[in-house]
Amino acid sequence: MNLFDVYPLYDITPVKALDCAITDEKGIEYLDLYGGHGVISIGHTHPHYVAKLKDQLDNIGFYSNAIQNPLQVELAHKLGKLSGLEDYTLFLCSSGAEANENALKLASFHNNKSRVIAFTNAFHGRTSAAVAVTDNKKIVAPINAQQVVSFLPLNNIALVEAELKKGDVSSVIIEGIQGVGGLDQGTTEFFQALKKICMAYDVVLILDEVQSGYGRSGKFFAHQHHNIKADIICLAKGMGNGFPIGGILIAPKFKASYGLLGTTFGGNHLACAAGIAVLDVIESEKLMDNVNEIYAYFLEAIKQIPEVIQVKGRGLMLGVEFDFDVSALRKKMIVDKHIFTGNANNKNLLRILPPLTINKEALDTFIKALKESVAELK
Repeated sequence: MNLFDVYPLYDITPVKALDCAITDEKGIEYLDLYGGHGVISIGHTHPHYVAKLKDQLDNIGFYSNAIQNPLQVELAHKLGKLSGLEDYTLFLCSSGAEANENALKLASFHNNKSRVIAFTNAFHGRTSAAVAVTDNKKIVAPINAQQVVSFLPLNNIALVEAELKKGDVSSVIIEGIQGVGGLDQGTTEFFQALKKICMAYDVVLILDEVQSGYGRSGKFFAHQHHNIKADIICLAKGMGNGFPIGGILIAPKFKASYGLLGTTFGGNHLACAAGIAVLDVIESEKLMDNVNEIYAYFLEAIKQIPEVIQVKGRGLMLGVEFDFDVSALRKKMIVDKHIFTGNANNKNLLRILPPLTINKEALDTFIKALKESVAELK
């Protein structure tokens, strides 16, 4: 049997990783400035994380949600404390798409409406409702297209309110900072107005923080830069540092009932151990402080490369934009300079999503390699 061929692959086989470094089967070391789509939050194979998972595996790795699991309670408590949202409740699942799926479903249960407002260049996942609110027709199958979704441009509150006035909108879903779409984001004015009109029209405001959450923006959630509170917040990626885990944080106004939401693997013992370890490290190593320090350093250092048009995003969720397609540049960085970066729908953008542990020396290595690569491609 062969693998179903849906991924274009680089000829690189990682076998070991530590913090921001990945080593392949040939012994070549790569600087990881992408973290597997922003999944690696506290660095590869962090010792506290590894120890926590090993210890949990020696005891119990999995059972269903039909029994008591104190690890879920511990994770919820730590997450509430670190995010500043202790009055919210937590539902655990296994991925970002599943988190968004459950958020959209919970919103629809809450107000008995079905239409969703999403935004141009949005990416929310590949499951049924999550892919329907993703602005990419190539990955929306006919079975997904039966969802009723309206896509609007970012930062045009008048257009959003015109749709909400029609009375059939269940929820508005928006990324704290767009990921795949190309690091665009709403302004503070837009986010604050969005919160206000969602409240006015009984519409649920869903913040997709799957990639932009967990300290990556310099605050625990990117929308916290705008001084608003969402109704539902979706989590995954950095939540488990590579272990599959996701969740939604749910505002107090939502009422739980048995069977309303459910999952087989969500909140299992190993996943919770991974999630607790991540929060332990973010707090003890003050990684959000590091994010803000490195972000400021990056903004100065990137000025060494005059070909860069602008830096998009915030914290360690960044896009470096040029006036040319960066496909060859990204390939050169991986193959010749041994540095992983990412791409986006914006073909002129390099996406930078390193572990939150990254230091200035690693960034200096990146800047030097990027400067050389741009010159060599010329």
